[in-house]
Amino acid sequence: MNIYDIAELAGVSIATVSRVVNDSPKVSEKTKAKVRAVMEEQQYTPNVFARSLGLNSMQTVGVVCPDVSDVYMATCVAYLEKSIRSYGYNCILYCSGYEYADKENAIKQILEKRIDALVLVGSQYAGDGSESDTRYIREAAQKVPVFFIGGSIRCPGVYCVVADAYQAMYDVVSALTESGRKRILFLHDSNSYSAKQKLRGYEDALKDNGLPVLDELKIFAQNKIRKVYEILSEQKDLEFDAAVATDDGLAVGVLKYARSRNLSVPEDVNIIGYNNSELAICCEPELSSIDSRSDVLCKAAIDSMMRLLSGQPIRQKRVVSCRFVKRHTTNF
Repeated sequence: MNIYDIAELAGVSIATVSRVVNDSPKVSEKTKAKVRAVMEEQQYTPNVFARSLGLNSMQTVGVVCPDVSDVYMATCVAYLEKSIRSYGYNCILYCSGYEYADKENAIKQILEKRIDALVLVGSQYAGDGSESDTRYIREAAQKVPVFFIGGSIRCPGVYCVVADAYQAMYDVVSALTESGRKRILFLHDSNSYSAKQKLRGYEDALKDNGLPVLDELKIFAQNKIRKVYEILSEQKDLEFDAAVATDDGLAVGVLKYARSRNLSVPEDVNIIGYNNSELAICCEPELSSIDSRSDVLCKAAIDSMMRLLSGQPIRQKRVVSCRFVKRHTTNF
């Protein structure tokens, strides 16, 4: 039983429950009596989150990401810190790694710092979305509100901000097929929520445009340029006329392989990355890429967080549209 359950049972907002916990004069005696009756019936003991929503803000936000050396995550952390500080809050950063036990331990440690809210960067924290893979997030959400950037789970106290990766991938694959491309590679480096959305967009676009979905064209590879190059080089009979990837690093690996085979880009092969990172303009030709608009995602998460902490209602999930940045590896 947590503050969200009490709010739902009493038919009030979580901010109202918090004000009742803090005996705020802004709540009528009738509402206080109703909420307190529910709390007593459910044997609810207010936690730090319930109190901090009202009067005792710690003015600190915890941010956890798997690996700050990752270009996308480093960019998000920079945006988050700037946005958090603009509201007069401090920021604590933990890098958790990718293993379940390490992620669970990182969140446990950061919660001990008495934070007002927690931000998780990257869909890896949702695992496969199952109850067991997300238990530690659900437990954290009983103590502080959790804002999840790039991933999505349905849980009281977890607020998700995601890019519309499905639609972005669907649109670019459809554009490739309409320009005559028939064998389109899909490269990914995880089975995260975001990667699954991109894969679904890729597959649906192929089906809707009358092309088969072939397992041989779906390549799983570590997000390292050299690794992608090596994997493609080992598949001597693999033929493709376009490639889409879940990250720019994977796409640059395809570009490097195409050049080694004397394939002309974009005439023989179109290549599209994802995240619109610095890698997209460090290669030759410069890489067309899907921009997930990480700055918008991060700002939306922190703006929503501050509204929640001030007692205002917010949406449980927000979806941000991506944009396609055309450079010189596509000609549609």
